[in-house]
Amino acid sequence: MDIFALIPQFGGLIYTLLAFVVALSIIVAVHEFGHYIVGRWSGIHAEVFSLGFGPVLFARTDRRGTRWQVAALPFGGYVKFLGDSNAASGKDSGVMAAASADPEALRKTMHGAPLWARAATVAAGPAFNFAMSIAVFTAVFMLRGVASDPLTVGEIQPLPGGAYELQEGDELLAVGGVTVPKFNTEGGEDWSAFRAALPEERALAYTVLRDGQQMEVDGPYLYPPLISSVAPRSAAMDAGFRPGDVIVAVDGDPIFAFDQLKSRVEASDGRVLEVSVWREGENLQFALAPRRTDEPQQEGGFATQWRIGVVSGMAIEPAKEAAGPVEALVGGVAQTGAIITGSLSGLWHMITGAISTCNISGPIGIAETSGAMASQGAQSFIWFVAVLSTAVGLLNLFPIPALDGGHLVFYVYEAATGRPPNDRALQVLMAFGMAAILTLMVFALGNDIFC
Repeated sequence: MDIFALIPQFGGLIYTLLAFVVALSIIVAVHEFGHYIVGRWSGIHAEVFSLGFGPVLFARTDRRGTRWQVAALPFGGYVKFLGDSNAASGKDSGVMAAASADPEALRKTMHGAPLWARAATVAAGPAFNFAMSIAVFTAVFMLRGVASDPLTVGEIQPLPGGAYELQEGDELLAVGGVTVPKFNTEGGEDWSAFRAALPEERALAYTVLRDGQQMEVDGPYLYPPLISSVAPRSAAMDAGFRPGDVIVAVDGDPIFAFDQLKSRVEASDGRVLEVSVWREGENLQFALAPRRTDEPQQEGGFATQWRIGVVSGMAIEPAKEAAGPVEALVGGVAQTGAIITGSLSGLWHMITGAISTCNISGPIGIAETSGAMASQGAQSFIWFVAVLSTAVGLLNLFPIPALDGGHLVFYVYEAATGRPPNDRALQVLMAFGMAAILTLMVFALGNDIFC
């Protein structure tokens, strides 16, 4: 074996691990800071704020007596409040017994504070994850801008073939004789109908408004087989496809529309396809086998299709205009809500057997996705961190003992009955919760290896 051939793979592994650690550390820090700061505001003393588990690499104690530390295993974190026996907020009977004689000291413990303070402290972790996601999505929408209305050509994407008369700054009135509706980057019935009505021809007639004059010019098919992004852990990613690639032939048959590519992939039944790609003036050859993919549908539910893992791009990049803060915030909230509802829908469909449980990713899959997103640019990586933050916040709200959601269920029980669950029951439930979490982690890791 040539050991030097392993160097690029080793470098890629380090890059992937670094991206994973950075993404996870940011999310964990935000989550745990939510617990810490709301606990502090609520009068509960935090003894330890830890990023990571295991041997402590760095630590300092602030003037409030909180020990801030970074540990060697960067796969999580915790805040240990006064009265906690461990990172999962189990009760330290010795500390609680000592504090019970002093009402002021008892009030500063996690288990002696009022119910509202404990509930707020626990709920703050997921809430901060959601708030972080909303803030990131809002910032991205503001920086990226929104497509101007009416739809105007901001840039013509590099494509193989001859030059076209279409120019930057042209305002699109009709394409192939089909009137251009209000542009919506996320789809919509009007735009979907417009796309479906386009004549499937390599070159189309564009009716445009240029310098105040209406004219007809020729331009490329609006949805060529141009790759705007590559899905992590997909056949296309494994084969080496990149954003900006243009697929020009499948099994030797020329194509010029993304729908032609889609049809060939869906009809492949998983058979290996020979794909010709145009990349920055070069013609490249790839072989890849489509994979079964569970896709959410606009009307609800999921459909399983053969996919290679690429997202189409338009032949033009629409001109952008600045998004207002309110508009961007609405978009950020909607994006976070869509991730939550999509995740819950996916979980339900896995439970009912409608889609494969292979959709659950473990640490290896998340690490690979982190590296892939980082390799596609800072904006893609930041967007992924926000998506993952929403997922972590949602996961922590599941009613499993040892997770935040489990503690909140205990608090609901306490509010309803006037007393907390007894210590023995809590110990059994916490042990059950830890076992369930470890089982899920092992299952997800198995998915990473075998799916």
